[in-house]
Amino acid sequence: MKQRFLFLISITVVLLVLISSSAFSQTLKDNPELDKKVKEFLSSHRWQWHDSNVPAVDGQLLYDIIVKNNYKSALEIGTSTGRSGIWIAWALSKTGGKLVTIEINKERHKEALQHFKEAGLSEYIDARLADAHELVKQLNGPFDFVFSDADKEWYKNYFVDVDPKLKVGGCFTAHNITERFYGGPGGRGGRGGRGGYGASGGQAAFLDHVKSLSNYETTVNSDGGGVSISYKKAGK
Repeated sequence: MKQRFLFLISITVVLLVLISSSAFSQTLKDNPELDKKVKEFLSSHRWQWHDSNVPAVDGQLLYDIIVKNNYKSALEIGTSTGRSGIWIAWALSKTGGKLVTIEINKERHKEALQHFKEAGLSEYIDARLADAHELVKQLNGPFDFVFSDADKEWYKNYFVDVDPKLKVGGCFTAHNITERFYGGPGGRGGRGGRGGYGASGGQAAFLDHVKSLSNYETTVNSDGGGVSISYKKAGK
């Protein structure tokens, strides 16, 4: 009798997991034509990216985080020419969300707009030509996903400005973060632009700060260019 009871409990748990998984998958928007267009665009531009755009492995990481958590309101600090924005917006096309992305360099901003259009993702992106030092403070939010890839010395400042606007359960990610740092300035993209791959004191200060917060859980993914992943577990 006891074994039968345990068997029924096990079957019930499995069914609940399957139902929950099915319900979540149904919330994701299926658009095979867009998927094909984005994949073809990324493939055809594989060797053409420059300006310190993220490698594909990091783009896939951002995509997976958004889809897994069903995030809908994203902020990117440092558009560059749009590669990471394409990965983020592609994920948001699945969840029904939208990306606000900021770039200070006019030429990079213009190139990114063209890339977003060619990839078929323009409707999922609000691309701003602006100084991220100022605009991030002014944005109302709330956001549930943030990707920071602008001037590295300002990483902590960006985080402090965004933190009150990030939903509990949301995720703050930052690029070019590693567990070990070597001195020297790493930011060369300017405000809202991309920084270099050399580590800087700003990156170390940022990582130390987010790891010290009890309401955040932070890990570092080192598969590509180095991405810190900080989930907000509570308001304070």
